[in-house]
Amino acid sequence: MTASPQIHSLHIADLAGKPMKQIEQANIMAGEGILGDRYAAGLGAFSKTKPKIRHISLIALSGIADANRQLLDNQYPLFSEGDTRRNVVIKHLSANELNKLVGKTFYLGGLAFKGTELCEPCQRPANLLARPDFIKAFEGRGGIRAEALESGILTNGGLLTHQLNIAT
Repeated sequence: MTASPQIHSLHIADLAGKPMKQIEQANIMAGEGILGDRYAAGLGAFSKTKPKIRHISLIALSGIADANRQLLDNQYPLFSEGDTRRNVVIKHLSANELNKLVGKTFYLGGLAFKGTELCEPCQRPANLLARPDFIKAFEGRGGIRAEALESGILTNGGLLTHQLNIAT
């Protein structure tokens, strides 16, 4: 029997460039994101000329493990969950399965979200930590961004489920 995808850990940073801190629960505000996080407050590092919905970001724990194996093979330092600068780490789900949620409504801890885009890896996490090559290690496994459709609380262990689009 395969375990259901669920929240492994939650992370926020109050300002752009500040270290991510792990939290036990996240207060989600529909249309904004996680209270206390840089993106919900409009204080994240992002392009103001190309606005994107950055309410919340998710990454697969297995994707982090795969990237770290690649880094280890090249004798590079590893990235912890918080080092990836993603808000929610999901266990029991592959990076590819997570990527397929772009454009779909899904439920995380019972709250509705819509996958908006892939989090294409950039060098920001590597630059902030003075480490090599986040881009190559996390290619195809950088996670996704999502729009918060409902308000509520997320906690570790919250399940991830998605709704199938069935034409009626």
